[in-house]
Amino acid sequence: MTDPQTAFWRDRRVFVTGGTGLVGGWLVERLAGLGADVVALVRDWVPGARFVELDLESRVNVVRGDVRDQALLERVLGEYEVDTVLHLAAQTIVGIANRNPVSTFETNIAGTWALLEAARRSPTVKAVVIASSDKAYGSCDVLPYVETTPLRGEHPYDVSKSCADLIAACYAKTWQVPVAITRCGNFFGGGDLNWNRVVPGTIRSILRGERPVIRSDGHFVRDYIYVEDAVDSYLHLAQALRKESKFAGEAFNFSTGKPLDVLEMVDAIRAMMQSDLEPVVLNEVSNEIRAQHLDSGKAREQLGWEARFGLKEGLARTIAWYRNFLEDRT
Repeated sequence: MTDPQTAFWRDRRVFVTGGTGLVGGWLVERLAGLGADVVALVRDWVPGARFVELDLESRVNVVRGDVRDQALLERVLGEYEVDTVLHLAAQTIVGIANRNPVSTFETNIAGTWALLEAARRSPTVKAVVIASSDKAYGSCDVLPYVETTPLRGEHPYDVSKSCADLIAACYAKTWQVPVAITRCGNFFGGGDLNWNRVVPGTIRSILRGERPVIRSDGHFVRDYIYVEDAVDSYLHLAQALRKESKFAGEAFNFSTGKPLDVLEMVDAIRAMMQSDLEPVVLNEVSNEIRAQHLDSGKAREQLGWEARFGLKEGLARTIAWYRNFLEDRT
């Protein structure tokens, strides 16, 4: 008997932006495995990305282009008769946003409105999921964030996510575009090649026999969500939105509900890798939110979503992935 998820996604035309990113690669792989007819928008070819390593381009339709190109997006949605859109394309690195705010704003904000405007004009699109972030909330004295917490980003990356989030809600309210929004914490998992992030950077340093480097003072608090749980969150929301219009315009937090500070995460990795290498604490971070974590009760109650992987299992899978990945390159 076919399971309900496979039955839902089989042969469904799905457009994924950001397929060469961390979550995008896992998402495209999952959708292809479920039998979906995937169209992936790819801007840059990233050697080592999961999308490339698994030769996913041979299993899906690939469109080369930029998410800001509205005419291109309209052509893709029309010619491929897309039913469901999963919009993950973004500039996701806070430090890059601080150095290059305009390119971040163009990709994260203009890319979102271009995608939504194309969806508004499409007669075939029935569901759009926009990947926002816990950063959209900005700094808040009351934690955890709930979905009614105001969106008050202050720094470049946070503002870009606040704006994209609000634009999505605007398209749902004003033009009844069937769009819903995910707000997740910090992703981790195999395939993240942004080495300045704490999880891949720490694992790579330990595998090389080097002390891991912490850019902050080590006490910034974050939610961490394993990449396969993040993929499940997007699929859960897309399925719910496709089946029930009441979810249009809604935002959902997705998290494990177990925040950690950076030093705690580094220590967890060191313990699993049996490393006594002490971290180097640079304390160089600026324009970042001090503490963030999410309440995902709404997703549990309305979508039936719950994280399947605890921190220990997620890290075990992640460490194993990087061992294989880096050994193949030595």
